[in-house]
Amino acid sequence: MTPWISPETLQARIGSPDLRVVDVRSSLADHGAGRRAYLAGHLPGAVFLDLETDLSGPLAAHGGRHPLPDPERAAVVFGAAGIGADTHVVAYDDAGGMIAGRVWWMLRWLGHERVQVLDGGVDAWTAAGGAMVTEVPAVAPAVLEPRVRDGMTVDRAWLLRHGGDPGVVVVDARAPERYRGDVEPLDVRGGHIPGAINLPYADNLDGGRFRAPEALRVRYAALAEADSVVVYCGSGVSAAHDLMALEACGIAGARLYPGSWSDWVSYADAEVALGPGPEPHGG
Repeated sequence: MTPWISPETLQARIGSPDLRVVDVRSSLADHGAGRRAYLAGHLPGAVFLDLETDLSGPLAAHGGRHPLPDPERAAVVFGAAGIGADTHVVAYDDAGGMIAGRVWWMLRWLGHERVQVLDGGVDAWTAAGGAMVTEVPAVAPAVLEPRVRDGMTVDRAWLLRHGGDPGVVVVDARAPERYRGDVEPLDVRGGHIPGAINLPYADNLDGGRFRAPEALRVRYAALAEADSVVVYCGSGVSAAHDLMALEACGIAGARLYPGSWSDWVSYADAEVALGPGPEPHGG
């Protein structure tokens, strides 16, 4: 199953009994904005999941701004949203798939493969003539048994041991100005993990839609020969966008650093690099 689905293809599936559409619109500046947008109008049959409370675990001194929830708890949240073993899940947002990618990655982490992101989100949906409704659906809960896939994540300790190994490529998915440390609007320090390259998630898009797999293969060609690819961002959310793009262009097995930059700089002894980093290179 491809990581994303077109609005036209989704329109043909709306109403299917095995389909669950998930609205994950969110704003870091206004926690309630996503739910308000959902109540004002959403895709037919869509349920709402909140990035902060449904798709993240509790905050702690370390672990980042959006730590992964416990797998058992995550499975309960998805099950309450009507997602079971055979459900086809389509997640959408209004941010080019940046937040919806979290649902795609988390469900795959839990062993559920039938998940996609709506290409272009709400804007592409309405541009294609898709309906928006205000009715909140009554959803029958389902059971999702978590079957966590080992090897999809690394932590800070792993990066400290292996981040500089030959064949390991660490990718920072944030905007270039945050990667360089020119600005840092969210975390206590700016810059990037030493040795990391910068492949901003926003460059996976063209006009708000995902670039064709052929174009993404060109973008990520230097990673194809790497022994291990690790992707991080600010808090482990937008990094999933790069992971979707890598999957789409045939580079499988890349891993997420869930705590990402917000975890890295939560340690007083964290090494930080500033300015332009290394160019992409493959193993």
